Amino acid sequence: MIAVLTGDIVNSGLYPGEKWMPVLREVLGRLGAQPEEWDIYRGDEFQVKTPLDKALETALLLKSSLASFRNLDVRLAIGLGDETFSGQKITESNGSAYRNSGRLFSELKSGRQSLALRSKWEEKDEVINLMLRLALSFMDEWTPVSAETVAWTLLHPHSSQEEMATHFGIRQSAVSQRQKRARTDLVFELLDFYRTFYKE
Repeated sequence: MIAVLTGDIVNSGLYPGEKWMPVLREVLGRLGAQPEEWDIYRGDEFQVKTPLDKALETALLLKSSLASFRNLDVRLAIGLGDETFSGQKITESNGSAYRNSGRLFSELKSGRQSLALRSKWEEKDEVINLMLRLALSFMDEWTPVSAETVAWTLLHPHSSQEEMATHFGIRQSAVSQRQKRARTDLVFELLDFYRTFYKE
C-alpha cells in the first residue's frame, strides 16, 4: 500500500508565486523525483506519492511550511490504497490510492475542512478524520512563527531545544513557549497514533 496526497494552496493569490513556490518545491523535493513521485500543475495544485507511514507527516510538513506565510494554507486529501499502474508522471499513475485521494480532494474543495483521509477502512477513517478535525481547531490558528516551529521540528525531530534556539536566534526559554503555542506535543502524538492505526 501507498499514500497519495492531492492538494492545493489556499489563498495562493495573496503572494507572488516566486515567494511560496520554492518552499513547496523544497518540501516535495525531499520526497522523491519530479514528475514520477510528485508534480505541480495548474499553478497551485500538486500531487505527491509517499510511503503509507509518512503520509500524515508529509501533510503536516506541507501545511506548516506554507502556513509560515501569513494567511496561506494548504488543502490536502490523503488517499491510502494500492498503485496498479506507475506512469512516467504521477498524474498518469493509477490505483485505489490515487482514486481515493482525487475524489476526496474534489469533496474538500466544496467544503470547509482542509485536511482529510480516505482508505478502504471506513471505520478507521471515521476515527482519524474526527481526530484531524479536532487537530485543525488549533493547526488552522497557527501563526507564521508557530508554523515555522512545527515545520522545523518535523524536519529535525531529534534536535534539542538548544539547537532550535540557535537556528532561530532566540533564547531556549522562547523555544519552549513557541512549542507550547504550536502544540507540537499533540502534533507528534497524532503522528504516532496514525502510524500505529494504519500499520500494514
